[in-house]
Amino acid sequence: MSANFELDKYLNDGIEDILRDMKKIALHNPSMSVFMIKFALACKKAENKRKKADLKGEHIPPFLIASISSACNLHCKGCYARQNNICADDKSAYELSDSEWVSIFKQAVKLGISFILLAGGEPLLRRKLIASAGKIKDILFPVFTNGTLIDGEFIHMFSKNRNLVPIISIEGGEDVTDERRGDGVYETLLLSMDKLKKNEIIFGASITVTSKNIEQIASDIFMDEIYSKGSRIIFYIEYVPTDIHTINLAIDDAQRKFLEDRLVALREKFTDILFVSFPGDEKLSGGCLAAGRGFIHINSTGAAEPCPFSPYSDTNLRNITLKKALSSPLFKKIRNTDVLTQEHTGGCVLFEHKDIVSSLAEENQ
Repeated sequence: MSANFELDKYLNDGIEDILRDMKKIALHNPSMSVFMIKFALACKKAENKRKKADLKGEHIPPFLIASISSACNLHCKGCYARQNNICADDKSAYELSDSEWVSIFKQAVKLGISFILLAGGEPLLRRKLIASAGKIKDILFPVFTNGTLIDGEFIHMFSKNRNLVPIISIEGGEDVTDERRGDGVYETLLLSMDKLKKNEIIFGASITVTSKNIEQIASDIFMDEIYSKGSRIIFYIEYVPTDIHTINLAIDDAQRKFLEDRLVALREKFTDILFVSFPGDEKLSGGCLAAGRGFIHINSTGAAEPCPFSPYSDTNLRNITLKKALSSPLFKKIRNTDVLTQEHTGGCVLFEHKDIVSSLAEENQ
């Protein structure tokens, strides 16, 4: 990492880029345009809060990842969460309540956090909580969903609350999507996208990049199809192997370079799509943004973790404030080592070097 690298400037510039692209996406969508004007002002206020905290030696990241549910209605092949018993068919008895999550979201606003990614399990199984999140307009909530539960009530909710932005998981075309997520899922996703487009709701797609689908999902043909369906935000997320039997699905250096080159071309062609690549974009950020550099992860039971693929924690939001959780001794130790800038072959540096993170976590026991 360069000694001259300024993390706060990088993060603030990144938010400016996101807002610029979101405004571009919303250009022909009056409801979203109105929201984006107000949200841009909220982001500026949040940035000022983070700057004031920084002067006190307190780093507040602008992003959170909140896994609000441990339950999921699908059984996707190679699912990291199920493989590690983080996700199941039914919700855990230890999940945070709606009121506990809302308290965390409101604390985030006060601290200067602008984006909270809602994940799971399947977050749409927490319908009432999603509705409550929609009322907190100073936060943009990308909702990472498998897309199979989007009904009329959710369409109305997303239309009314433009700070809720559904991000639908898809693997590429029908064959690869159904092979991983189950028969008929692809057709269900297309129907969900049609509903969202018909109601002029801005939405995106989250694509798990594997050695099997990389050429398809980075092609002009696939992007033309998903663009025609209305998707205006694309997350490329490299597959994280769940065990030795799925290592072959992780992309290699040559494929990673291929994706980088394709992203340049796609960004030039689709100027009104916001593309995000993880961890591909980490090269520009001086390393992984986990452990509070750019975000932390809060799991369904309230434990504050470095990231979703690094399930180690020394704090729980049931017992402490979000501000204190961000100052977790474990997060500080991770940031003070060079683990976040280590070389790695998979989709997550902390997952690949979990022995280092595990030893740091044990020191806090």
